[in-house]
Amino acid sequence: TFGTQTDYRDGEAQTDPYSPEYVVPSGSVPELLMLASLTWGRGLPAGLAEVEIIERAREKRAWEATLPPMDSASNIAKRRKMMDEMERKEWAFREQEIEKLQEIRLEVFKKLLQRREEKQNELDGKRLDDHWQNHQKAEEEKIKKIQHDFALMLRKLIAKRKNMMGKLERRDIIKEYTNFASQTYAPLSRIGYFPDNHSERYVVKNFYLNTFAGLCELEASLPDSVTQVKIKAPKPKHTTAKTGYVKRSARLEVELALVHQ
Repeated sequence: TFGTQTDYRDGEAQTDPYSPEYVVPSGSVPELLMLASLTWGRGLPAGLAEVEIIERAREKRAWEATLPPMDSASNIAKRRKMMDEMERKEWAFREQEIEKLQEIRLEVFKKLLQRREEKQNELDGKRLDDHWQNHQKAEEEKIKKIQHDFALMLRKLIAKRKNMMGKLERRDIIKEYTNFASQTYAPLSRIGYFPDNHSERYVVKNFYLNTFAGLCELEASLPDSVTQVKIKAPKPKHTTAKTGYVKRSARLEVELALVHQ
């Protein structure tokens, strides 16, 4: 699996490949030394671009081998012409490389601009959502205030309509308490009183009292002194003294018992 490290996997401890020392014989130019600028991680292992560079270097060395010697004026002119043509080819190749780099940079810039535009669109959308939510909250609060003011004005108009003739009526408390249909006993919900609203939350629901399992658990938690009552018999009082006479307190208790009977 992903978390298993086997004996055949050494990627976690792999170092750069070893490059041994070398000695170049005199009079020889190994082709491998042309790749000394390439190191592991920077050109190695070789990709398509590195292979093209190697092929161009080979072509250039082969072209240098075909140059005429500089022993006469005609050979010098021919050599200069060939070098001018190679220089033009090199400049054309470099222009192509520059165009490729510019295209790659343009693609990178396009991706960056597209990513920045997406982030900006997300921020704009979030801001619009927040603004819309705030607007909705303000509108709901405004509607609640209008409804509250409407109910208040409506109650004022109802109270004013009751007193159309200008006669002020005092509150008759006795009449209210004698009439079981009055606001005292049966208040209306339209005046802001809800007697049965969420009344079930006031009901006591106890697991130990409403279920048989709760009663068994409650009984098991009680100590033995509660369920098993131990009554100790009273010890008889000694009514006679050591000398054989009846104690005065015993005679007094007998007299009180007679009086009680």
